[in-house]
Amino acid sequence: MTQPVNQPTAPATPSPRSPRLLHVDNLRTALTALVVIHHSVIAYSNVPHWYYTEPPADPSGTLLDLVLVLNQAFFMGAFFLISALFVPGSYDRKGSGRFLKERLLRLGVPLLLWLLALRPLATAGRYTAARDAALQQGTELPYWQFYLRSFTPGPMWFVEVLLVFSALYVLWRHLAVKDRHASEPVPAAGRAPGAAAIVGFTVGLALATYLWRIVVPMGVSILGLPTPAYLPQYVALFTVGLIAARRGRLEGLSGTAGRAGFAVAAVAAVALLLVLISAGEAILGGGTLPSLIAAACESALAVGVVLGLLVLFRERFGHQGRRRRFLSAHAYTVYVVHPVVLVALGYALRDVQAPAVAKGALLAALALPLCWATAYLVRALPGARKVL
Repeated sequence: MTQPVNQPTAPATPSPRSPRLLHVDNLRTALTALVVIHHSVIAYSNVPHWYYTEPPADPSGTLLDLVLVLNQAFFMGAFFLISALFVPGSYDRKGSGRFLKERLLRLGVPLLLWLLALRPLATAGRYTAARDAALQQGTELPYWQFYLRSFTPGPMWFVEVLLVFSALYVLWRHLAVKDRHASEPVPAAGRAPGAAAIVGFTVGLALATYLWRIVVPMGVSILGLPTPAYLPQYVALFTVGLIAARRGRLEGLSGTAGRAGFAVAAVAAVALLLVLISAGEAILGGGTLPSLIAAACESALAVGVVLGLLVLFRERFGHQGRRRRFLSAHAYTVYVVHPVVLVALGYALRDVQAPAVAKGALLAALALPLCWATAYLVRALPGARKVL
């Protein structure tokens, strides 16, 4: 999750800074909290893809698995959309050179911080276990070998992909300059997308996801990305964010559209769980019918939840007091540091005997305030606020 950015007309005359979208800031804060909860839950689930895990010894671990499936269906796509909302305006004000420089500063530097300093802390326990296992077999495992063999960008894959998307956006803007009309705002001020457009987008996303998963099924990792099966959703929602930033269409969404979005998402969530329970691994991809149904359910869930959240936060959480300003200002730093906090808490709670769902809830309850407290301390360091 990152500080967003926005779009231009003519680079020579930067557009004035538009009013800050406080409801989007608050939504980003909520999604960041959801990331912390997601990674708290995964530690005690049957999905062994985290830096600290405890395989569940009771059936409640399956409940956590279902929570992960539903959350994964929309939350990172929502992050890409709200990040894109600020890209065009930022480019407009700064031009390509300064825009890319600031993207490298705000995205590239935290990525390096994670890879060089925070990731070693998060993986210290795994390295110790791997080193001890190697010693029992009469071999040694230097840390640099472990680091390279186990290398992934971790949760910072989002920052990595967002940096790539930002660079591609700059390339597109340079190409669009050849057609003046392609680089100017389209005067569709505030008209929200209609039901037909939303349904068409959802169907298109479902088909693209289904076809993509024939080649890249769920559960496969590519170039360190933990969820490349969702890449069509990330690209599509990022593009929607870019278009909405220029045309202001999301601001025109009605309360009815938000409520309908949540209703559709609820139905899609139930359908997704039913196909998951009945079809098992057949939903992962490979061109199967369950994979098509799962892609359709996930797409409807993602679009519905995003619509619902945008309207809900615009209508109910469109202002900030001191507390919300604090949470918003530190949300990006929380995203960067939360794995280290969660791993430390996981080891601290390892002797606690409780059902998996209870330990996941306990870890999340402790981690949320501690992550924001840690972020506050990190941002108090000299120069930290320039990048975090």
